[in-house]
Amino acid sequence: MLRYVMGITLTTGACAAGGVPAVEEAAGRFFAAVAAGQGTAACALLTDAAAASLPEPCATSVLDLGLRGGPAESVAVWGSEAQVRLPQDTVFLHRGAGGWRVRGAGCRPDGERPYDCEVSG
Repeated sequence: MLRYVMGITLTTGACAAGGVPAVEEAAGRFFAAVAAGQGTAACALLTDAAAASLPEPCATSVLDLGLRGGPAESVAVWGSEAQVRLPQDTVFLHRGAGGWRVRGAGCRPDGERPYDCEVSG
């Protein structure tokens, strides 16, 4: 099944139950804020460590990265961690007391090494 959520299409058929709708919403809100030029709102959707990984001010830095949503290739949820794969980006999310927040964005595979992310935390 494909779902279009705030600028990104997410595949939900083969993913872990329970966390997928909330992951969809969090990723959609993040990309919608970036697309609307709302850096403060986008930074509020980052984990504290991810926001701290950007040069200050976060609200300007997150917009300068040129992150874009798009059709998701897959969404996977493992407990309190999630991954949304897009054609040109991979986003990692973490579920804490306040819900799902982005902990990695602008991520690309780096061969056998971990993903290389422009925002990480």
